[in-house]
Amino acid sequence: MKHGKKYNEAAKLIDRAVQYEAAEAISLAKKSATAKFDETIEVHIRTGCDGRHAEQQVRGAVVLPNGTGKTVKVLVFAKGDKINEAEAAGADFVGGDELIPKIQNDGWLDFDVVVATPDMMGVVGRLGKVLGPKGLMPNPKAGTVTMDVTKAVNDIKAGKIEYRLDKSNIIHVPVGKASFSEEQLQQNFDALMEAIVKAKPSTLKGQYLRSITLTSTMGPGVKVSTAKY
Repeated sequence: MKHGKKYNEAAKLIDRAVQYEAAEAISLAKKSATAKFDETIEVHIRTGCDGRHAEQQVRGAVVLPNGTGKTVKVLVFAKGDKINEAEAAGADFVGGDELIPKIQNDGWLDFDVVVATPDMMGVVGRLGKVLGPKGLMPNPKAGTVTMDVTKAVNDIKAGKIEYRLDKSNIIHVPVGKASFSEEQLQQNFDALMEAIVKAKPSTLKGQYLRSITLTSTMGPGVKVSTAKY
């Protein structure tokens, strides 16, 4: 794969054989974000888990102290009083059955996170084939199936992110934007790592965190030392 001049210049700053301490890795990832837009700084964590076994699944959510830098659109499935509660909390879209054909037939997906009250999961379940593959299905572990829609919406708007294993047992999550200060990125990174370390499956034998890589949207990867985790 050919890379552009900016990428190659940025890549010269990074020694691929070195595992950097988090603070230095963040600094390098920030420096290598040279695109014309405000790049997202992402963390990719390769785990020793086998996600095919339910007891080795790693999934949860964490509120990043400084948010993600992205405006997140929230859809809430609710009924009765919970509709007003969701709207008052600042949900972008609130509804029930009437949203099913819009999502299923019209392909409407103009939202980033879906929250549902438990009594609406029967309705939301009908959207499994659409929302599931996109990682948008509400889940109790991620705090997106709840009666406390005010807290759910507030947390998401404040910078709550969900983490989970992909098919290769890797976790991919954003920790902010290149325009964030190094200190803000460090605080977000620390909050994420603390949550992931706590989420280690008790049945796992062997190494949990095999590698951690920080990267900006268009920049090269920077390896982070796993020693302290």
